[in-house]
Amino acid sequence: MIPSTYPAQDEIARLTARMLLEIEAVHFNAREPFTLASGLPSPTYIDCRKLISFPRIRSTLMDFLTVTVMRNAGFEAFDNIAGGETAGIPFAALVAERMSLPMTYVRKKPKGYGRNARIEGAMSEGQRVLLVEDLTTDGGSKLSFVDAIRDTGATCAHTAVIFYYGIFPETEKTLGDHGITLHHLCTWRDVLAEARAQGAFDSETLAGVESFLDDPRKWQEENKK
Repeated sequence: MIPSTYPAQDEIARLTARMLLEIEAVHFNAREPFTLASGLPSPTYIDCRKLISFPRIRSTLMDFLTVTVMRNAGFEAFDNIAGGETAGIPFAALVAERMSLPMTYVRKKPKGYGRNARIEGAMSEGQRVLLVEDLTTDGGSKLSFVDAIRDTGATCAHTAVIFYYGIFPETEKTLGDHGITLHHLCTWRDVLAEARAQGAFDSETLAGVESFLDDPRKWQEENKK
């Protein structure tokens, strides 16, 4: 069911950050940085996949994501909801249920046997598809999923995520140049603000995280191993 009332976007961001902190999906460690998939260091790490194990929080965030997309893109803007393999699949299913729309998912690459498909489920030419994922950093991984969707003859001009890093200025340009609008619930700035409000981490850790958010490329260069 689609909720009929919902908070303003800044309150959605704050509440989303609070929920991510509550389930310990947020990890800060400036002294011993995490290594991202890119191989670069980061004092921050977020595990949105953890959300599927918390029904009340999961349900609330999917309500938030659904109403955010409808408010920003339109109430009748989509015909199909696609999840990106693998983290986006459960969230796409939950959003599709709320919007009473078909759900599909997109493989990272053809499976290499059978139909050798990248799209699983029924997607047809002309359908307007919303790509749902758990998060985005610089937007790059979304392009391949969108291209696979467009190869079916469907259109894909929007992607929705729970969490957006919000610190790499090229992200929205990368997506925009590919004809994609990004919708999200919260960013690292929202999480940092809520972590400070809750006293969730010590001041030294929070200062280190803020230094990273202010200039992530410089921080990464200085902290390479």
